[in-house]
Amino acid sequence: MRIALAQVVAGSDPLENLSIIARETARAAADGATLVVFPEAVMCRFAGPDLAEVAQPLDGAWADEVRRIAREAGVTVVVGMFTPAATPGRVRNTLLVAGAAETAYDKIHLYDAFGYRESDAVEPGARRVVFDLNGVRIGVATCYDVRFPALFRALADDGAQLVLVAASWGSGPGKREHWELLTRARALDTTTVVVAVGQADPRTTGRDDGVGAPTGIGYSAVVAADGADLLRLGDAPETRVVDVSVALAAVADVRAKIPVLANARRF
Repeated sequence: MRIALAQVVAGSDPLENLSIIARETARAAADGATLVVFPEAVMCRFAGPDLAEVAQPLDGAWADEVRRIAREAGVTVVVGMFTPAATPGRVRNTLLVAGAAETAYDKIHLYDAFGYRESDAVEPGARRVVFDLNGVRIGVATCYDVRFPALFRALADDGAQLVLVAASWGSGPGKREHWELLTRARALDTTTVVVAVGQADPRTTGRDDGVGAPTGIGYSAVVAADGADLLRLGDAPETRVVDVSVALAAVADVRAKIPVLANARRF
């Protein structure tokens, strides 16, 4: 399985962001990717317009265009968008999976931390999601979810060998260290391969949002089931295709040597 980590910087216009998705998906497909993973909030960046104004349903025009892009490129795309919530004026922070697999995940843990309140605009999801692609069981998570080991344990219990984490990670003192530690820890404590894709740091493109919103720091990664970094990008926009077949094949061996899933006590 060849996975593309599409570490991009999203803007405030959903249509312009679709052009980024189309460009990077085509680039990844040309490099042999079968799965292209984009960050959280690629439909519209945090610190942009009112999210309720840009949110669309999963059967709306924006998601349908993502499906068309995936279909035309012959790949599966995972991308962060916003969908309407049950409460008027609020949204769900949704990961859309489109292509050979079709599903969606609404972010469960909302980023009410470090002085930011995602829950002011976003309703939490309540259902974890796994899907199958090319014989691999894949779980999904979004950004702040990575601080909650129980979700990743549940995904592993659901059979996930690989977990995709899409993020728009907030910057600040120690935040890069948190991101790197947490992505490695979630791989090790569930003995799954973790592919974590965050938005690039907008300052690398000359844009300084300056409003305290989580717009991204980069440092996307592929982490093996034993917690070792197989790849760690920098802070600038970059799309990198990685073959994770060897890492996935090693999951069973790692789980035999470090049987934390089998040995865990449920309280």
